Amino acid sequence: MTTAPMSGRKAQAARNDELILAAARAVFTADPAAPISAVAERAGVGISALYRRYPSKEALLRKLCGDGLKLYIEVARRAVDDEGDPWEAFAAYLRGIVDADTSSLTIRLAGTFEPTEELFRDSALASELAVRAHRRAVEAGVLRPDVTPADLALVFEQLASIKLGDAARTAELRHRYLTLVMDGLRVPPARTPLPGPAPDDGELERRWVPGGVTP
Repeated sequence: MTTAPMSGRKAQAARNDELILAAARAVFTADPAAPISAVAERAGVGISALYRRYPSKEALLRKLCGDGLKLYIEVARRAVDDEGDPWEAFAAYLRGIVDADTSSLTIRLAGTFEPTEELFRDSALASELAVRAHRRAVEAGVLRPDVTPADLALVFEQLASIKLGDAARTAELRHRYLTLVMDGLRVPPARTPLPGPAPDDGELERRWVPGGVTP
């Protein structure tokens, strides 16, 4: 079976929705107090088009966090279902969560809106899968047993706080420091070559210049 192509109007609406969600993520992870009009401006859509899809800022925040939870669940479920090498499955889980960048939403948006029952259910499922991924690695003897799922949640948040240069450089640095963390988590400890160069003084100094850090 093939999916029938969307009509021009539906295709435009889908494109607008993608633009709105990408803009909302950028705007609200930079400033949770930003007005919804800032999202419309960044997305390049009219405010009426935004309100037709999301009737309030809170509805937009719920959508962002709901999508983030579903992505987390997808990554964690892959790790839990992976019957291959236990460390590689766990390492893929760690890398997948860092790439998904769901922790940026947690850092910036937690407590800024009222969660729905669906969000609570997805949150519970995400937590259950994270515990299972952690337990599998511990029971296989490849993860330090004194590290808890809560420890890992805060590690993800620490890595999400790294923002230096453009998106590609930020991703490279997050994986550099994730590699350092993973070497310390692994049993026995490892000395894996670090991806990407360390930040230089110029990169660190540019954080103090307006526009020096790309959100």
